[in-house]
Amino acid sequence: MLSKNKQKLIRQLAMKKHRDESGLFLAEGPKVVGDLWGHFPCRLLCGTEEWLETHPECRADEVVCVSDAELSQASLLKTPRDVLAVFARRAEPAAHLADIASRELVLALDGVQDPGNVGTILRVADWFGIEHVCCSPDTADAFSPKTVQATMGALARVHVYYMDLPEFFAALPAEIPVYGTFLDGDDMYRCPMSAHGIIVMGSEGNGISPQVERHVSGRLYIPSYPEGRSTSESLNVAIATAVVCAEFRRRR
Repeated sequence: MLSKNKQKLIRQLAMKKHRDESGLFLAEGPKVVGDLWGHFPCRLLCGTEEWLETHPECRADEVVCVSDAELSQASLLKTPRDVLAVFARRAEPAAHLADIASRELVLALDGVQDPGNVGTILRVADWFGIEHVCCSPDTADAFSPKTVQATMGALARVHVYYMDLPEFFAALPAEIPVYGTFLDGDDMYRCPMSAHGIIVMGSEGNGISPQVERHVSGRLYIPSYPEGRSTSESLNVAIATAVVCAEFRRRR
């Protein structure tokens, strides 16, 4: 049986304040919980009797067998399924990021505020083998329940850092390229691209901030087709990220 205190803990994890104070986050459903298992310490595991019986390897500090009704009551999803888990976040020291960017691609999110977009971008990063994503403080929390669900387990393999991006870019060695997408940038299909460096994606409404823009050395533009045709004003930031990452990987 799931106690009222445990239900309260789960509900509180919908709020960033409680996630930050506790260092915990919530994941729900067999796919997401299964993918995150073993990558984060599990503090609380709530599963139906059938799910727990078929997953004896899944252990936690506390395991609670719940009915479908109890799971539905505790869940933050409209249609909960089988299991939810409370995980502890892992420490993500950012001191080595510059070294990583000198050898491979890193994503940076500058003010991307929609949790669904952030989750999808982390999933895109995972697909294209980009294991490190740094975020401005005003980017949506990667560990909010909505974002965690949107990642579809990508958090197991993608490391996320929150930092002052202008300060981070200012300290980068000059030889590390910083790419960004702009409506007045150069056609990315005709631009040189490196196999390493940082790709910056800006906010949904305002794009890359002026404070970050001044550190961008490669200004990219995703052209629409055919040239000159009247079209949408811009692409969704998650879709734009996928297009840009695909082109970087196609070249290498």
